[in-house]
Amino acid sequence: MKNDDRSPIHLTGLSESKAQARLAAEGANELPEPERRTPLRIVLEVLREPMFALLIGGGAIYLLLGDVKEALILLAFAMLSILITVVQESRTERVLDALRNLASPRALVIRDGVRKRIAGRDVVRGDLILLTEGDRVPADALLLEARDLQTDESLLTGESVPVGKRVSPHAARMMPAPGGEDSPYVYSGSLVVRGSGTAEILATGASSQMGRIGQLLHGLAPEPPRLQTETRNLVRLAAIGGGAISLVVMVLYGLFRGGWLEALLAGITIGMSMLPEEFPVVLTVFMAMGAWRISRARVLTRRSTAIEALGSATVLCTDKTGTLTENRMSVVELRTDQGAWRSGDPGPAKHCFQQLVAYGVLASAPEAFDPMERALHSLSNDLSGPEGHSPPSDARLVKTYGLRPELLAVTQIWAKNGEPLIVAAKGAPEAIGRLCRLSKNESADLEAAVESMAAGGMRVLAVAQAEHAGAELPDTPADFAFKLLGLVGFADPLRASVPAAVQQCQAAGIRIVMITGDYPATAVAIARQAGIAANEAVTGEMIDRQDAAALLPRVRSATIFARIVPEQKLRIVEALKADGQIVAMTGDGVNDAPSLKAAHIGIAMGGRGTDVAREASSIVLLDDDFGSIVTAIRLGRRIYDNLRKAMSFIVAVHVPIAGLALLPLLLGLPIIFSPIHIAFLELVIDPVCSLVFEAETEEEDVMRRPPRSPTARLLPLPLMAWGALQGALVFGMAGAMFIFASRNGMPDDEVRALTFVALIAGIFSLILVNRSFSSSLRLALLRPNLALLSILLGVCVILGLCLSVPALRELFRFGALHVDDLGIAIASALLILFALELLKPYWRTKLTGRRFQLGDEAR
Repeated sequence: MKNDDRSPIHLTGLSESKAQARLAAEGANELPEPERRTPLRIVLEVLREPMFALLIGGGAIYLLLGDVKEALILLAFAMLSILITVVQESRTERVLDALRNLASPRALVIRDGVRKRIAGRDVVRGDLILLTEGDRVPADALLLEARDLQTDESLLTGESVPVGKRVSPHAARMMPAPGGEDSPYVYSGSLVVRGSGTAEILATGASSQMGRIGQLLHGLAPEPPRLQTETRNLVRLAAIGGGAISLVVMVLYGLFRGGWLEALLAGITIGMSMLPEEFPVVLTVFMAMGAWRISRARVLTRRSTAIEALGSATVLCTDKTGTLTENRMSVVELRTDQGAWRSGDPGPAKHCFQQLVAYGVLASAPEAFDPMERALHSLSNDLSGPEGHSPPSDARLVKTYGLRPELLAVTQIWAKNGEPLIVAAKGAPEAIGRLCRLSKNESADLEAAVESMAAGGMRVLAVAQAEHAGAELPDTPADFAFKLLGLVGFADPLRASVPAAVQQCQAAGIRIVMITGDYPATAVAIARQAGIAANEAVTGEMIDRQDAAALLPRVRSATIFARIVPEQKLRIVEALKADGQIVAMTGDGVNDAPSLKAAHIGIAMGGRGTDVAREASSIVLLDDDFGSIVTAIRLGRRIYDNLRKAMSFIVAVHVPIAGLALLPLLLGLPIIFSPIHIAFLELVIDPVCSLVFEAETEEEDVMRRPPRSPTARLLPLPLMAWGALQGALVFGMAGAMFIFASRNGMPDDEVRALTFVALIAGIFSLILVNRSFSSSLRLALLRPNLALLSILLGVCVILGLCLSVPALRELFRFGALHVDDLGIAIASALLILFALELLKPYWRTKLTGRRFQLGDEAR
């Protein structure tokens, strides 16, 4: 269509000058662009996090104290963690950029009586737009003229099938919420799948229904990162406690031993041994590496803090269309007087079913946009093969009787050389029944069959055929002698991975709740196919009649919410959060965006999902596979489990280090550790925490236990006590060895070397104990962990060099050890290992009163 074609509709539209003035006054027809997260902005966001500030601040303090090595190590870890986070989140933003559709949709408008094709962003209020099949509606508008017009509004309503539109001369000029049949309004972002029409623009940009959803997003704040707050508190408490002990040590050392400079060094050593800088390092690295691991499962983490909530999700709210289903119509059942055929039935279909589908295609557009017509074309090819192409290649379309309010059916006439005209009709079963002039009993049978199919969540059309031998065609299709061929049932098919994913979520104690804009019967049918227990659906109308207090009991028990609009979906999510649930919300439409942002974990579909939904979410599924959600939850639980293992190890390992630094002062014996020894220990502890435990595989019961309590602490008292007990045993072993060797005349440098080796061996025991809390030692040892093997070998080589190379021995003030000394240290560590393994089941059952898991909180 050329730009200068005169419109056949007697409408002139806006003048070009008035349209330009209105565009300047009211702004472009587009939603505000989300603020881009450039690498520099991501770096600034990361640097503002308290954990990174603590890392960098700690390094600066060490520099002021003159401990350059420890300062550089700490700062290097901070920079490495920042680099990992920036690379991961920058990669996520680049992928999202690729997903965005940057091209502005085009619109055909009438201005000054002339049709013009303009960019959608230039459409203004008052413009007249022309709509045809395949067009994307550029803004909210009121229909002035419609010819068999149907639009797909699933992005706004969640409905999986197109809705018919009808002109209403008395329609209000205030746009209502989308949804429902025979509305005179069309909405921005919806797709014309059938027919044509003319409409007047009533609202553009932020004033449209899509724009109002965007306004909801601005008032929603993301959930605060609970783990970071809790870790910061742990570090603060430990730092205060360590600082107090360091001050006491300095005073006692200066008073009783003399030499305040040595007292200061002793205090610094104690402070270094107790400063838990590993906490922020571990949290940072685990979150960044966790996002990387999850991305390998085709799941992008837009905010790494969402990982901490994945393992504790108690409710998974899911949209139906495009999330549980494939967001495409397919034929799932055919019914004729000879029986029924269902999708997936083995063997070739009977001739009657092939005929039913063939005439359904003949009653459809040759180049179909309507999802149901496309499904008929697809099934026709499957049933008949290429040789059975319908319509026949030598047939031509003669006439179409379109859909009318008084007759909801489409009839098409086809001609073949030398044969009677082929007449095919399809439409609402009651309309086709009238065309076929069914008897009372036949009508009752047809109605019963339709109700049976509709109860299964199907959209039902009837198909009829006739022949016409005359040259003249009647004015209405009612004059043909139609014969009913049968019924065609359409449905939006369930994704193949959904039932297994739902079953895994339920086994993990996660309640599945479907929230959809579709009809209750369809929602219940899909829920049952997916394995979600559902007898009835709570509708949006019911929710509107209830206040927040009355809604709470509903959301505790209901599994299906149907005919829901965005504001109601948001109320459901907020009610679940008020009930103490950790809410994960999936979706792909614009209507899902507010609830995606309000949920603890917003999960958007990356393929079919809209830009608005992706920007509002914290996690994006690149392959739109519902089963990927289970993978993400499994990884989230694994990450949290491993984080707690690392935290328990940190508590355990600092007990013997601090104890051995303090013990000589209390007993009047030579000091064991200087800052260089603590720095060496940190070289062991930091990579073990950051790499070894992060790389641990999941526990066997990771998806068979309920979610952890939403109020569970990262380091609960039972787990902290377990770590302290481990550390106490290692301290007891190394301390006893130190006292025994010192009292029996062993030189100070040999005592120091023996105690240090015993401590390193004890730390190895703590690593092996904390690799798994539920598995046996044998199973834990058999678990592959390349990072663990590499670090253990590396530490052994470095320690061997420090004991054997004279220059390094002098640096560490170590004496030469004999083989039997090393044997005693290693044997003592093995003894500690077996003792702790024997204590594991006792700790799980006796001290907590139940089987304690890393995901549990003592309540």
